[in-house]
Amino acid sequence: MSPRAGLTRERVVAAAAELADEIGFDKLTLSALARRVGVKDPSLYVHVRNLHDLRVRVALLASAELNDRIGAAVAGRSGKDALVAFANAYRGYVLEYPERYAATQIRMDPAEIAGEPALVRSIELTTAVLRGYGLGESEGLDAGRLLRSTFHGFATLEAGGGFAHSRGTDESWTRILDALHTALSEWPAY
Repeated sequence: MSPRAGLTRERVVAAAAELADEIGFDKLTLSALARRVGVKDPSLYVHVRNLHDLRVRVALLASAELNDRIGAAVAGRSGKDALVAFANAYRGYVLEYPERYAATQIRMDPAEIAGEPALVRSIELTTAVLRGYGLGESEGLDAGRLLRSTFHGFATLEAGGGFAHSRGTDESWTRILDALHTALSEWPAY
């Protein structure tokens, strides 16, 4: 991007996500981003309020990207096929963009992000997959937490090199998805 040419909030956030991919999300600063886009630090305040605002916007961008992948993967699928497609899209995104994905884990003020399309879509996609298992609202909430915890935990450990074992991770992943399918199929009603 040439300095100042066409600088918009969307381009600033996209550049921040790319920079996070290169240097690590925890190392993302306004100064580093300003250098990246060829402006002085104060020029960024036209597009973002502060570093936290920038990080939230990167998180929302990453959430939207992740949801786009998941949405495309699960379209027209149900039951175990939808679960596996959802899980594989999730894992693939984390492995491809571990630093951008790390942004999605930051604490965000619920009032600030209420109704945010990326977060609403995430809930809708999870609910759609769980609907194929006949889970009601409260069961779906618990099951959704199980899925998120499992997908997040496995993928971030894998992306960080946390599975240094001779057995490949794909075999474990397949067995985990089989176990999740069984758990969802036999979910206890309360």
